[in-house]
Amino acid sequence: MLVTLLSGTLRAQDLEPRYLSPAPVGMNFVLAGYTYSRGNVLLDAALPLEGTDAQLHAITLAYARSIDVFGLSGRLSAVVPVANGTWHAEFEGVDTSTARTGFGDPMVVFAVNFLGAPALRGADFAGFQAKTIVGADLKVRIPIGQYDRSKLFNLGTGRWNFSPRLGLAHNAGRFVFEGYVSGWFFTTNKNFFGGNTLSQDVLVGFQLHVSYLFRRGFWGAVSFGQGVGGATTVNGEEIDNEQTNNRVGATLAIPITSHHSLKAVFTSGITTRAGADFDTLVIAWQYRWGGLPGRPAETSPAGR
Repeated sequence: MLVTLLSGTLRAQDLEPRYLSPAPVGMNFVLAGYTYSRGNVLLDAALPLEGTDAQLHAITLAYARSIDVFGLSGRLSAVVPVANGTWHAEFEGVDTSTARTGFGDPMVVFAVNFLGAPALRGADFAGFQAKTIVGADLKVRIPIGQYDRSKLFNLGTGRWNFSPRLGLAHNAGRFVFEGYVSGWFFTTNKNFFGGNTLSQDVLVGFQLHVSYLFRRGFWGAVSFGQGVGGATTVNGEEIDNEQTNNRVGATLAIPITSHHSLKAVFTSGITTRAGADFDTLVIAWQYRWGGLPGRPAETSPAGR
């Protein structure tokens, strides 16, 4: 979950291994993360900029709770990012270097595993071994982050974003193989830069992950993701900026105690047609409680 904390930057290119791993009903998670991104980070691909180079730093807080969804394992979570960004770019031949500090768009997520991972509690969960899991989630970004239509660069997006996702995970000994398909849908932004109207086609994402479990709660993963689509229209005029972006990533999760864990994530763009092209590093800490007292944190969003 913590690789999606920068509001509006990652979208279909989010790389999230072991996202479907269930947790016992009633378990709670508090997460705090630091995210650093460097490169061509654009929150709106329709901006007519050249030579964009940005550095973004974000401190984020998140809360998640494992829930029972009519007998299926599910999760509710919320994420709030605070970011500082500096951009260097040219707009119509003029240097537009600037900096921003403030809140990004918060995100809420509802997830449910509808095959292979029933809602379990306590000792029932402790003895459960998942084989193949199929699940889905819905992410909603709420456009209340820092946004000003007179500014080229903002930390918010100025519009609602909705992302449904379908995924499958298969456990084979110490290995976990996963695949996901998702889409980002955008509402129209009638307050786009300069008072213009911006609309955007759906941005489709694909992900593949392979994880290896070293021991309980200690695992690593390699990932590949692709984002396709997302062409924009400004004031009814189509812009030739349909995206085809490929990213790779690596994740390492380390349990510290039965309640605390750390997670490190690095992702990088390998090929890009339009849109953002950047490297990202995430360092996250997590505390969990409830649901299964005294057990290591391998079943959690950051420690599983």
